[in-house]
Amino acid sequence: MTKRVILVVEDEESIADPLAAALRREGFDVVTAVTAAAGLEAFRTRSPDLVLLDVMLPDGDGRDLLRQIRTSSRTPVVMLTARGEEMDKVIGLELGADDYVVKPFGAAELVARIRAVLRRTAAPAPAEGSELAIGDVVMDLRTRTVRRAGAPVELTLKEFELLRMLMEQAGTVVRREHLMDEVWDPNWFGSTKTLDVHVSSLRKKLGDDPAEPRYIHTVRGVGFRFSSPEELGTSSP
Repeated sequence: MTKRVILVVEDEESIADPLAAALRREGFDVVTAVTAAAGLEAFRTRSPDLVLLDVMLPDGDGRDLLRQIRTSSRTPVVMLTARGEEMDKVIGLELGADDYVVKPFGAAELVARIRAVLRRTAAPAPAEGSELAIGDVVMDLRTRTVRRAGAPVELTLKEFELLRMLMEQAGTVVRREHLMDEVWDPNWFGSTKTLDVHVSSLRKKLGDDPAEPRYIHTVRGVGFRFSSPEELGTSSP
């Protein structure tokens, strides 16, 4: 079986070296980089299955590297940071990070998170031609692409899965707990606020007004609902 490739972009040897060793013991192929520039080069040449990305790097902010990755790839990215402020996490998630780990962290916890992310991205591809279309939003489940009014909508892995769940149950309220269990993990370590962050990001990318949403509606204290085909003036696909 081919080993999964993990790219570790971290400039502190005291963190990078034992982390790389722990990941290799878990059966991963590990590539390391100590700068954002080297990380981008390694990402392009090795095409890793997942990136562990430090926020503070010698030649810049890791979130800038995340932006560059997201222009062409949905490869899962887990941010590593010494910061614990909620806003730092929100910014990283809005840029497309799939998880956010605050230093210091245990290797076992980090490996568990990595495996959870990889499980979510390893689901078998739907049959060719599988598609969800409601209103002017069209989701191709085979190519994992989304278009609105014919224009491409760039989504992160979690945004895509979140939108898929909502569109599959269009017109029905999907409970917060169900979304967290399915899109993240039943044993999710982080705050449930990440769900709200991703819904907010989805709305922006779909051009939705949170005050008067056309697509994604909030049902306070319960969950979220995607508009039914009838509400959007179309028939079910």
